[in-house]
Amino acid sequence: MSSNQGEELRKVQVTGGSTFIVSLPKPWVEQMGLQKGSIIRIKQRDDLTLCLSPEGADKNESQRRAIINPRPDDTPESIVRRVVSAYLMGYNIIQLRNNQQRLDSSQRFNVKDFTRKKLVGTEILSDLPKDLTLQVLLSYAELSVKDALRRMSVIAASMHRDAIIALGTEEVSLAKEIVAMDDEVDRFNLYIIRLLKVAVVDGHILKESGLKSPRECLGYRLITKSVERMADHAVNIAHNRLELTLSVIDKTLLDELKKLSEFALDIFESAMASVFNESYAEADRILDMAQDTRKMEAEILHTIVKHAPPEEVPALRLIVESILRTAEYGADIAETVLNMMVIDAVKEA
Repeated sequence: MSSNQGEELRKVQVTGGSTFIVSLPKPWVEQMGLQKGSIIRIKQRDDLTLCLSPEGADKNESQRRAIINPRPDDTPESIVRRVVSAYLMGYNIIQLRNNQQRLDSSQRFNVKDFTRKKLVGTEILSDLPKDLTLQVLLSYAELSVKDALRRMSVIAASMHRDAIIALGTEEVSLAKEIVAMDDEVDRFNLYIIRLLKVAVVDGHILKESGLKSPRECLGYRLITKSVERMADHAVNIAHNRLELTLSVIDKTLLDELKKLSEFALDIFESAMASVFNESYAEADRILDMAQDTRKMEAEILHTIVKHAPPEEVPALRLIVESILRTAEYGADIAETVLNMMVIDAVKEA
């Protein structure tokens, strides 16, 4: 039967009185190398469509390779952006190649430095004058979305705690360490985005990554973004600590900042727990908690005006804002969990 380009219409036939049969398109059978007795895996998707794939077809996937041909006038940052894009799109081998001359030394250095700092599971396979090859060696099954997100959230929460500790010490080295820790969060952020982009279109990788359906990919992408932004605000707290000329913040003010921080972290960590526990009720409770966040802002701003020197007020206000954002990102995560788990709270008519 004729149909639109790229699809065919087939009649359902019945044999033996109870077995329904649909014939397979011959070109597809030949392309897949199928013959009598071949095994076909049939999987029903969430939208009730069926996905057919030959048994073993996903076990021998070829390595996806991306080739980048840098020009001498390309900036190192532009080349790094191309490498990141190729990594996020799921390429296993990324090759910088110049057939005419040596690769620019600054381009080479920036790509190698970024790879070591930011790309999880990626190694430099070859480093030749005209060729630089990167290979992603980590399989998706080795580090699932939830495992990577759990590590990412633990690091982000640790950064926030250290940033608050740095407010009460004269030693600035801790604040500088927090800035360096942000690279670890970025590493997991890029890895999760890569995994989600591939999983949303590949059912086998979706299963390997620990997700149940393509619909979850969008939810986890939003959650990952919130965790990454929360870590950025921990870095902002550290930066603003370095801007302060005070050797030690007033104790009354510091106690208020710690109280606000503990409240914000409780919201954030509880929100992450609701993600891993897949709990609608827990996420709903967190959103109720988060409503008190801005009420605490007025109190601490009053304390800042009362106890801090005027020249320190701008940096302290920015610190308060970053702490509040931590709570707000936790609330955003909880709201995403509600949307993902709403089936637990409603009945379909």
